[in-house]
Amino acid sequence: MRASGAGGYVMYDKLEGVEQRYLELEQQLSDPAVIGNRDAYQKAVREHSELGKIVAVFRRYKEVLNRVAESRELLNDADAEIRTLAKDDLAALTAEKDQLENDLKILLLPKDPNDDKNILLEIRAGTGGEEAALFASDLFRMYSRFAEDRGWKAEILSQHPTGVGGFKEIIAMIQGRGAYSVLKYESGIHRVQRVPVTETQGRIHTSAVTVAVLPEAEEVDVDIQPSDLRIDVYRSGGPGGQSVNTTDSAVRVTHLPSGLVVICQDEKSQLKNKNKALKVLRARLLDMKIQEQEKKRAEDRKSQVGTGDRSGRIRTYNFPQSRVTDHRIGLTLYKLDGVLQGGIQELIEGLITYYQAQALQNADPAASR
Repeated sequence: MRASGAGGYVMYDKLEGVEQRYLELEQQLSDPAVIGNRDAYQKAVREHSELGKIVAVFRRYKEVLNRVAESRELLNDADAEIRTLAKDDLAALTAEKDQLENDLKILLLPKDPNDDKNILLEIRAGTGGEEAALFASDLFRMYSRFAEDRGWKAEILSQHPTGVGGFKEIIAMIQGRGAYSVLKYESGIHRVQRVPVTETQGRIHTSAVTVAVLPEAEEVDVDIQPSDLRIDVYRSGGPGGQSVNTTDSAVRVTHLPSGLVVICQDEKSQLKNKNKALKVLRARLLDMKIQEQEKKRAEDRKSQVGTGDRSGRIRTYNFPQSRVTDHRIGLTLYKLDGVLQGGIQELIEGLITYYQAQALQNADPAASR
């Protein structure tokens, strides 16, 4: 039995093609010629793993379709008890069929080519002075703990700390498969409402921090010519040990065609600072490239990230009420402490579901009518 309706037939045919490709890959993975070619084997393993998720749901979907057909036939049975059982089974099976169809539509959505990449996480204090810088530190700790809980690695590439434990800016690499797919919706303005430590009257202040999540760029993603770069070295400033301030280890990389400037000075080694700066530069150039290629994404990012002031916020963290609200999906959680300890999975799942629904509507205009 196949799904009814023109759209159902199209999806079913596409899924049959996916299953056929999955079976072909299974044969390749037992082929000595493929096993002996490391690159080809790893590519086949990755594709087989990705398609396996779709095939598993599709096979269950086919089972359910067959059982739906059987239950419909039993509705005409001479035995009243069998007809009642068939009616109950049909209701449950129809609900499961509808859910599986929705799951398969999501699985068949075009995949963001950057979803499996590591990310560069850039957090900058916006409106609010020192209080914003302190909250930038809180957000970095939140994302670091979330990454740690998932077994990912977080490495600071650049930081500009303030005197009381905050950050004017901090840039980190988060390494873990699928990091971009999980955290890409965190880009935007995060607003905090709380009583600062320095506030003697107990008044609540509102501050803002800008978060940007960029996919890590490989050298093949972005072509940077040596002639396009101006690299300046100078003596580092600020905390970091005696040798940091006495050697020309700080590196400033300017990408002449775009005007982008990246500064790294955390390491004692000039080479390490240069390599970190180039990682940041490649990620920013890749992000610019993506924006140029996808106009819609550029508009979304502009509306999310904004300028770092109190408008255009995507999320509010209210300390007096222990409340976190994501304004895009209207989700409010009254467990601020847990969220700031890295417990953001519920927020992330809500955002992924929301944007998947948006993508489904865009893919199927009839769904929005």
